[in-house]
Amino acid sequence: MNSSLLNRKSIGLAFAMIAVLTFGCTNSNQKDKEKPLDTTTSGEISISVDETFQPIIEAELDVMHSIYPKAKINAHYKSEWEAINDLLKDSARVAVVTRELTEAELKPLKANNIVVRSSKFAIDAIALIVNPANTDSTFSMNDVREVFNGSAVKWSDLNDKLPNDEISVVFDNPNSSTVRYMKEVAGKDQFSSKNFFAMKTNAEVIDYVSKHKNALGVIGVNWISDADDATVNGFLNKIKVVSVAPDPDQPGFGEYRKPYQAYIAQKFYPLVRRVYVLSRESHMGLGTGFVAFVVSDKGQRIVLKSGLVPATMPIRLVQLDNSLFQ
Repeated sequence: MNSSLLNRKSIGLAFAMIAVLTFGCTNSNQKDKEKPLDTTTSGEISISVDETFQPIIEAELDVMHSIYPKAKINAHYKSEWEAINDLLKDSARVAVVTRELTEAELKPLKANNIVVRSSKFAIDAIALIVNPANTDSTFSMNDVREVFNGSAVKWSDLNDKLPNDEISVVFDNPNSSTVRYMKEVAGKDQFSSKNFFAMKTNAEVIDYVSKHKNALGVIGVNWISDADDATVNGFLNKIKVVSVAPDPDQPGFGEYRKPYQAYIAQKFYPLVRRVYVLSRESHMGLGTGFVAFVVSDKGQRIVLKSGLVPATMPIRLVQLDNSLFQ
């Protein structure tokens, strides 16, 4: 047989084998890319969380990670606006915020067949805090509206027995959920820049109020609601929590109450809002597992322990001895 023919056949066979191997590797790599890297109880993902809820989410993740050691959820705490923006841009599969997406926000997602699932996680409250030296720690809802709509600028505008000093209203972040909520309460699109200030975090608001006599801080109650937490007790020793009375048409009218869990649940404390977990995950991954955990009985009991109100209340049955009432 001609040696040149053998060489051509050998070269042709070699190219064929290379093609098969290349195709096989490419196909395998493609399958690896398509295969989800996480399950409901394993893998690593990032989620974006309204900074207001950092204490409760850290508690949830501590327990979840201990139960599922192969799972790693990196929570990034930021303003509500940033958390929602991360979800819309697919920088985070899950966001923990105080509102559901608007139709305008959902429209481009729906156009790309992306489904966002919303689960109610907890019921939260806004806490108003003042310096321990401040003698006024009770507000009616009318007082609250007057401060935040700009009608009351000085403490003496609320009560002529109070000092004629200007009220310094302090928020956690200009784009936070607390700012948005208080705008709705006040019926305002913007707050006056004259006596309204923003820090970066709830912890910074607490620190500022503890050092400034005329400050009125606005924070999420989650930062001061867990009485068993040493950090919370440290915060409570530095500030006073304001008691708020509801409007005449609301439950508990006439009574000034602090944002305790029972009053939030009974709607006796008026500055209340819901907390949602939003997920855009398209497969049964770790984001889905996180949502399932926080709304489960175990996750809801962590909410209960934190001082917030669970969306699905764990029920405790108590048997009463009728003879006590005779």
